[in-house]
Amino acid sequence: MIPFSVLDLAPIVEGSNPQDALARSKRLATHADRLGYKRYWLAEHHNMPGIASAATAVMIAHAGQDTENIRLGAGGIMLPNHAPIMVAEQFGTLEAMYPGRIDLGLGRAPGGDQLVSQALRRTMVGGEDRFPREVMELQAFLGPVQPGQRVQAVPGGNTNIPLWILGSSTFGAQLAAHLGLPYAFASHFAPQQMMQAISIYRETFQPSEQLKEPYVMLGFNMIAAETDEEADRLASSLRRTFVNMRRGKPTQLAAPDPSFDEQIQPHERAMLDTMLSCSAVGSPQTVSKKLDSFIAETGADELILSAHIFDEKARMRSYEIAAEVRESLGAAKAAE
Repeated sequence: MIPFSVLDLAPIVEGSNPQDALARSKRLATHADRLGYKRYWLAEHHNMPGIASAATAVMIAHAGQDTENIRLGAGGIMLPNHAPIMVAEQFGTLEAMYPGRIDLGLGRAPGGDQLVSQALRRTMVGGEDRFPREVMELQAFLGPVQPGQRVQAVPGGNTNIPLWILGSSTFGAQLAAHLGLPYAFASHFAPQQMMQAISIYRETFQPSEQLKEPYVMLGFNMIAAETDEEADRLASSLRRTFVNMRRGKPTQLAAPDPSFDEQIQPHERAMLDTMLSCSAVGSPQTVSKKLDSFIAETGADELILSAHIFDEKARMRSYEIAAEVRESLGAAKAAE
């Protein structure tokens, strides 16, 4: 059975604060480690009242303190917001703290709106256009230090931290294939071009020192509970989050409230159906069928699961169910 990993958006739930969100993320990383998940990734977002992972490298260091085996990383760092050498230094430091366990996923979006972009970058000229060159610059800073190299990432040089390209369109697929890097697609919220991007990536992949064969990881929403009804109730928080964002009113992660669904307009319902099409919401039996079908359809090499759930115990349980489902699916395939 393919590996499962964890994508944490470090949600700030309604009535709490960033301090609580950081503590929850740390507990989740430890929980995922014990359950045998392959990776624990955090994502860079800015100016969002419900997400606490803006300082992503700092969050990774914090969340990984009580873990032993799980890989830790960014899914991702929005590279146009940062100088490549600073990213190399930050993740070189993480590699020194957690040797052999650090991943670095890279995206070219700002992680926020246009005002945030201006505040982060000071200039918006050519940020995305520079992305391929800056990926290679970062790769060089993390690679072998050359004789006479006058600018080095310390820590960072000679670490060869694995790089990933993140994307929600065919651009990232083409770049990852060209550079011979693993590719992570944001199908958990932008699945429209998923199959096309996977096809382009696999068909045009060029082997590299890091990776000899194409490797695709797909984002997937996982909201599992003991019954379909309870899982759907929990998922009402996620639906409300997406609708409020589209309305231009981002909020903290709200408590489950199925009555909110009655306020969703038809065009918003259509948006949700599209954005959340790569999701499993339900009992263990329901999510098992959906996961098995999704893996078969996409041929994914790995899934990274996002459980954006208000209640911490329910969130932990959702990841437990996913781990149990993975084990049972693996056993079933081994017996075939």
